[in-house]
Amino acid sequence: MPSATSPTTSSRATKETLSPQITAGVVTALVGFTSSFAVVLAGLQAVGADQRQAASGLLALTLTFGLGILWLSWRSKMPVTLAWSTPGAALLATAGMVDGGWPAAVGAFLIVGVLIVLTGLLPLLGKLMARIPTALAQAMLAGVLLPLCLAPFKSLGSAPLLVAPVVLCWIVLMKFAPRWSVPASLLVALAVIGIHILSSGVQLPGENLLPRLEWTTPTFSVEAAIGLALPLFIVTMASQNIPGVAVLKSFGYTTPWRPSMLVTGAGTIAGAPFGGHAINLAALSAALAAGEEAGKDHGRRWIAAFVSGLAYLVLAAASAALVTVVAAAPPGLLEAVAGLALLGTLASSISSALAVAEERIPACITFLLAASGIAFAGVGAAFWALAGGLLVRWILKSREPLKSS
Repeated sequence: MPSATSPTTSSRATKETLSPQITAGVVTALVGFTSSFAVVLAGLQAVGADQRQAASGLLALTLTFGLGILWLSWRSKMPVTLAWSTPGAALLATAGMVDGGWPAAVGAFLIVGVLIVLTGLLPLLGKLMARIPTALAQAMLAGVLLPLCLAPFKSLGSAPLLVAPVVLCWIVLMKFAPRWSVPASLLVALAVIGIHILSSGVQLPGENLLPRLEWTTPTFSVEAAIGLALPLFIVTMASQNIPGVAVLKSFGYTTPWRPSMLVTGAGTIAGAPFGGHAINLAALSAALAAGEEAGKDHGRRWIAAFVSGLAYLVLAAASAALVTVVAAAPPGLLEAVAGLALLGTLASSISSALAVAEERIPACITFLLAASGIAFAGVGAAFWALAGGLLVRWILKSREPLKSS
């Protein structure tokens, strides 16, 4: 009878219809998490976090943007995905510890969250951000990334037997399955760490394997606000939020800008005391949930984003165990994985920085200042790189009327 078979048929059809969205959502979360969590750990530890605080930060970030994805995708019925600020974590890794240590860094994270919220509330702040030349913002990012991207090749010289399998895996997967190159190299690195743990007899503390949020009372300083919070905000906006909007637009979606900024800003504020540096619109991984991999039905791809949010919450439970295992890694191995994860971003940022001939000299100045690691008056290189690039750009632009006259 039709009435007896139609529920089964309908259920089967529903499963078949949703399978692309479910698969795309799980892949989005796996790629997004495994391809850059090493960068996040390196960044948090560089600004003063210990192992537990770094694990807490990773957990806080994953929870906040996982929940944010669920809310935004459900409300907007669009494949809006969020992520931690990978370029921001790279910035932290090169900035190093600020005056006031880890509590001052947490205070800077809170300031970033407030600035992101204000970007959603005040159109003027968004317009001000848009006035920063793309070439200089990308050059600053490239300079920040350069020392990290050199790490795999430096480690090849100091520990070739440990790092070479990771680099080789990355190269092979870049040819045959680029999307999985970093996750696969991470698996190889974890295998190397496992062999190292077994051969050296390292004991992993069981209490550190369970996820736990660690509160840090923030402190505030002018140096941390200028040298850490401001560059972190600029990098997050220029290298994550704005490209994230562009990715969704390329698939025919208009990003709900104000809700996205309010959710990511509030999430950054909520996660900051637990060690989370910043969350934002996803850029690279956004295409996985918004593209054809998420099904042919344009109106149902939001389900892929929703599933990715659920998958991120599951991955959050593994954050502490990952940090504990990685903490036992031989020197240079984690840095090698982080550097490989950032090579694509470095290449695209250099290309964007040098795309316009008139901007190349200011962009080069910005790049070199950021890569130099210079610090002055307690303020790190990223701020001085952008300030120096803007100054050189203004000087060079101001002499154009003199030439024409």
